[in-house]
Amino acid sequence: MAPSSFSRALLLVLALSSAALAPGPAGATGVFRVRRKFPGHGGAGEAEERLAALRRHDGRRHGRLLGAADLPLGGVGLPTETGLYFTRIEIGAPPRGYYVQVDTGSDILWINCVRCDGCPTRSGLGIELTQYDPAGSGSTVGCGQEFCAAANAGVPQPCSSESSPCQFRITYGDGSSTTGFYVTDLLQYDRVSGDGQTTPSNATITFGCGAQLGGDLGSDSQALDGILGFGQSNSSVLSQLAAASKVPKIFAHCLDTVRGGGIFAIGDVVQPIVKTTPLVPNMPHYNVNLEGISVGDAILQLPTNIFDSGENKGTIIDSGTTLAYLPEEVHKTLMAAVFNKYQDMTFHNYQDFICFQFSGSVDDGFPIITFSFEGDLTLNVYPHDYLFQNGNDFYCVGFVNGGLQTKDGKNMVLLGDLVLSNKLVVYNLENKVIGWTDYNCSSSIKIKDDMTGFTYTVDAHNISSGWRFQWHKSLVLLLVTTIWSYLMF
Repeated sequence: MAPSSFSRALLLVLALSSAALAPGPAGATGVFRVRRKFPGHGGAGEAEERLAALRRHDGRRHGRLLGAADLPLGGVGLPTETGLYFTRIEIGAPPRGYYVQVDTGSDILWINCVRCDGCPTRSGLGIELTQYDPAGSGSTVGCGQEFCAAANAGVPQPCSSESSPCQFRITYGDGSSTTGFYVTDLLQYDRVSGDGQTTPSNATITFGCGAQLGGDLGSDSQALDGILGFGQSNSSVLSQLAAASKVPKIFAHCLDTVRGGGIFAIGDVVQPIVKTTPLVPNMPHYNVNLEGISVGDAILQLPTNIFDSGENKGTIIDSGTTLAYLPEEVHKTLMAAVFNKYQDMTFHNYQDFICFQFSGSVDDGFPIITFSFEGDLTLNVYPHDYLFQNGNDFYCVGFVNGGLQTKDGKNMVLLGDLVLSNKLVVYNLENKVIGWTDYNCSSSIKIKDDMTGFTYTVDAHNISSGWRFQWHKSLVLLLVTTIWSYLMF
């Protein structure tokens, strides 16, 4: 995702390495390699469009998350413009590679199929798109099969017989959609087998074969082959692998904004030790109980029920969202506390960002923001994380007023990569908890292999070797210089 963490968050994406055919043992672990998505080049006009696209992406994703009840698969979704992560997986026998977005807010894996109506054939990301052919090694899932009923949450399907293809349809907050049918085939992946080593493995999984795309999903600029959901439902790839005794139902990511890349792995993380908070039960996303927010040493005085969970309320941890969104009352109180020492400061509003001039170190001039969760778990957000800058002492705040988003989302807290970067985040679905700790994502973690009992080192990766660009300097300068020029002239 550049000296500021916001720009690093904008640039970071994850990628899964390809693997060959080979069976894997029960309780194994898997590792994903990390890839940044956006090259840091282009003119000022492109930079301005990227900032606008970032806001559109988060706005649409926010609407998708909140509109889960309207989706036939219960919360399945895809960032349509500036998704933060993508992976390369291999499917079939013989295997073929596909680039898919990784999304912790959705459940199923789906990829575009041959003869797809409206599917892109090229991508502005510099990757080669591939459409899946179910006539190869795949088999179509029938309406009478158990997976069909489970994936569609009991919603009756338009089937002429039990052998008719089981269909799916996903509609997103911006009106984009994908429709198709389910197939079963082999997924190839890398199993952790030693310190910094992997062994190719595979498993049979069921996933969606996209037959038609609508809206921005068919755009060439950010096109990928599909989406890989890491949600909680039994239809997710993670759940299917766990049900087949291939991996535990635990995964972790660490997004590196220092060197780029990072860690994305499946398995029981034993080092570093991560403190956790319970997941709110019976929720389609990773909802947690937020209990309070502090700015420096001062606890914000907010209504006692402001963070209560419920319909269109509560707090979601979502690595697929770039920024952080707060209810209007929370946002207003937080901004007042952050800028308490600067009563005479002049602010500019640009695409819902609060921007200002400041000379000196923001880490010395502004307070740490601390989110406190059930179970005495805290999450610190440092000034260099929530403020992004250019070389002319011009800064913008990455916290956004959620009241400016959708009607349904105005009372929700949505915490994205603005607060998750440079932290190891562990999703333990077996124990129904999620946790994190500040961490050097350029280093490594240790994961226990449940079958052998051995503990292995998983290293950080950045497989974007084909993209040699100076992301650490260029993109944020272009973005904020454009903002400054806009405001001044």
